[in-house]
Amino acid sequence: MKAIDQVTVVFTSRSANEGFARSCAACFAAQLDPTLDEVADIKTAVSEAVTNAIVHAYPDRLGKITLRLRLYGEGWLELQVKDSGVGIPDVDKARTPLFTTGGEERSGMGFTIMESFMDGLKVRSQPGKGTAVTMRKRIARRAAGPK
Repeated sequence: MKAIDQVTVVFTSRSANEGFARSCAACFAAQLDPTLDEVADIKTAVSEAVTNAIVHAYPDRLGKITLRLRLYGEGWLELQVKDSGVGIPDVDKARTPLFTTGGEERSGMGFTIMESFMDGLKVRSQPGKGTAVTMRKRIARRAAGPK
């Protein structure tokens, strides 16, 4: 399926950019006229994906994170957060609730949270080459109000 609109934003893996990425995703999704709950879901999922990249992909250095947003017909929004960091040796294990490599302060719930707020989640990773997290959400068309 071909995207009807898209945008790509590249930023440094600084924690301050997590909020920037959330705002970018919410603003781009606004053209689908999402509800406030749908916007909150999108922002939360992007926040988790970007935070994972900041904390886990580049544990001892700054790197680049790419946020790619695409719109498809029927109200589908695709969000991809990609890094060129250390990668994930075992994606299935990383997707297990409460598993983390980030120390005691990390909950290990990032992928679980993303999955709960999105309609689809795909994680591709190669150790030493990076990770791409692709999420999809369908924004339902709202019925027209009274005239």
